[in-house]
Amino acid sequence: MSDQKPAIGFIGLGLMGAGFTERLFECGYTVHGFDLNADLVAMAAGKGVVPAISCRDATENSDIVLTCVTSTAHLRNAIFGENGIAEGATTNKILVDHSTATVDDTKDMAAQLRAKTGMGWVDAPVSGGPAAAQSGTLAIMAGGAPDDIARIAPLMDDLSSSFTHFGPTGAGQVAKMVNQVLVLNNYCVLAEALALAEAGGIDAAKIPEALAAGHAGSNMLQSMFPRMIERDFEPAGYARQILKDLDMLYDLAKNLSAPTPMSSQATNLFRILVSKGHGELDGISVLKLFDGKDSV
Repeated sequence: MSDQKPAIGFIGLGLMGAGFTERLFECGYTVHGFDLNADLVAMAAGKGVVPAISCRDATENSDIVLTCVTSTAHLRNAIFGENGIAEGATTNKILVDHSTATVDDTKDMAAQLRAKTGMGWVDAPVSGGPAAAQSGTLAIMAGGAPDDIARIAPLMDDLSSSFTHFGPTGAGQVAKMVNQVLVLNNYCVLAEALALAEAGGIDAAKIPEALAAGHAGSNMLQSMFPRMIERDFEPAGYARQILKDLDMLYDLAKNLSAPTPMSSQATNLFRILVSKGHGELDGISVLKLFDGKDSV
């Protein structure tokens, strides 16, 4: 890399990827973007992204490759599939994975990529959603070798309000699962609280301000509760993705012999929600399961 901003390859231009790439462009980075959905590539090109024809193409034209895809299987294919990242990788490049992927697969893929190409790996899952990606205010949790962390730190500073190195490869994904315990259970708690407020006949719109200074105050209460009141389920993230993360959380907790009874209940609720055809709605649509006025 030169003293100038590194060239960025970005794989996965969905809701989060769109926010990421807008932020990167605004910060002066050249971004080569690829997605299997050609429409998403075209939309990104309209906002300053250089279209890439494959993961390999994006990698060959970049110094740091960022990935943000929807599943561990999609990530593995993006890296090791035909015209994948590995085919364009070299020892002077680093892959930074912003996806939520399983811990064991993350460790395996990182070792395989380094052995095959010499390319470094940092698992760096995020919290904050598309709006935070666009504004550069994400919380990023990282796992990787100290030298790789140091090389990407200036880039992460442009993308986040907090960038925390938790340890070796895989540690970032463990931290993300801790985040998911706190966040995904809270979707269900907020829905339950709103259902109770409405059943009790009080003005639920006053709840966020009224409770802000107390222990119940949180940024999720402030940002999501009003949307729940309005039944605004336009996705900033998908209910099906929440279910996927909860299933991953279950597997990790089982392997670690760590009890997660609250998360198990949240998993059941989201499994019902998705089974009823609401997987493409925002996670706050779990309210449908509490809402007597909704036939779900």
